[in-house]
Amino acid sequence: MGHRPDRTRPPRGEADRHQGNDGLTGAGSLRWGIVATIKAPTAETLAFAAHHIELGAHRIYVYLDAPDPEAVHHLKSHPKTRVVSCDAAYWRKLGKPRPKKHQVRQVLNATHAYGRAAEVDWLAHIDVDEFLWSQDTIAAALSTLPEGALCARVRPIESLAGDGDAFKGFIPPGPDRARISEAVFPGVGTEVPCGFLSHLAGKLFLRTGLSNLTFRIHNAFQGTEMNPAEHPLPGVDLCHRHVRDWQSWRQAARYRLDHGAYREGLGGGTLHRILRDADATGGEAGLRAVFDALCADTPAMRARLSEAGLLHLRPLDLVAKRARQFPDFEPPTTGDTDDTE
Repeated sequence: MGHRPDRTRPPRGEADRHQGNDGLTGAGSLRWGIVATIKAPTAETLAFAAHHIELGAHRIYVYLDAPDPEAVHHLKSHPKTRVVSCDAAYWRKLGKPRPKKHQVRQVLNATHAYGRAAEVDWLAHIDVDEFLWSQDTIAAALSTLPEGALCARVRPIESLAGDGDAFKGFIPPGPDRARISEAVFPGVGTEVPCGFLSHLAGKLFLRTGLSNLTFRIHNAFQGTEMNPAEHPLPGVDLCHRHVRDWQSWRQAARYRLDHGAYREGLGGGTLHRILRDADATGGEAGLRAVFDALCADTPAMRARLSEAGLLHLRPLDLVAKRARQFPDFEPPTTGDTDDTE
């Protein structure tokens, strides 16, 4: 399991259209890409793609979970993106009925993309509200991995409810995690590690060219072996914009309790219980109290995070990136976002 499979590298295509420096010495021959199953407004889909294009992705595979002709039009016009509409014809071609659970659709689509990804050396499976970040380049980080590495894990940082640039840091597992969490998130930190409402597991890059490989949401299998030859990916964050503001979170919370990130059994079920109890005893006010304790972007919250070394400022600048990469797109002046998954 510890060797890199032989394969012929495809010829280089059009020069990368981004502002990074992946072509510099040490990482110039390494290509990486991402795959995402997306059900979101067109503006968000294109912003997600634009961010990763400018970060240096050679290829972005977008699987649209709901019809979006405008997104198809713009994504097809960009040399770095490949788009698949997951309509009835797509599922028939895969020989499967459309799965009811969006998590199942995600892993099937990611595995399908992996089979197409000979044009990249590494492929990551992430969501539309997740944005990779590196002070250097992703290619440079991947190039530091051992030759035998097959999986590379990126740990998350989770957004505060504010301007979208402030994130809570990941606290590694260990005897100090609960103490640190409680100091930053008093009253709930002991039961909610890192104060994260969503996943702590992060996401994976997989080296391409492996046989019998299937993606999962946070893991991967080669046959029956989970995460073969896994290594951490140094210097790279997964900026998870799971929370934007109270209104959008409130609209999504009850769905997530039943079907998404807060459903019973995930992470031991602690967060599910806390939110269910808050809803049962206090209704909207109870949920708001939990939200404020974990997500409020206040000076006091930033100070506690900073003191613990857990405040990360990541100016994603998504609107500007989208305008540069998809200049013909005109965003709507109003509209709701779909933040239910």
